[in-house]
Amino acid sequence: MTGVRVLLIDDEVPYTDALAKRLGRRGLSVMTAGGGAQALEIMAANVFDVVLLDIKMAGMDGIKTLSAIKRRHPEVEVVMLTAHANTDIVISSLAMGAFDYVLKPADVEELVRKIEDAAMTKRSDSK
Repeated sequence: MTGVRVLLIDDEVPYTDALAKRLGRRGLSVMTAGGGAQALEIMAANVFDVVLLDIKMAGMDGIKTLSAIKRRHPEVEVVMLTAHANTDIVISSLAMGAFDYVLKPADVEELVRKIEDAAMTKRSDSK
């Protein structure tokens, strides 16, 4: 599925840059943000189908960012990224409206499948 608009939010810039390039090579349109506050500014000016959101970030963490995204952009699907398989946080984020989660470092093919699934869900919900 090409043309899916993705916002990748993570405060680990080298990881974010590398992952954005890999996703871009698979036909996804990817923008990046280094944190929650920056992501909300970007989302105010751009339309996205799917957000990839790191849970552990300095400043505004992923849970607070997820809450703000779902309040302001409820139609956007969010896939959480986490390096720590903390079941409570994952369950909490899913209960708050996250579409799914992926453990870091993410397998790019698995991540692309989840992004495509999330984008298809978004499109079918908006009809």
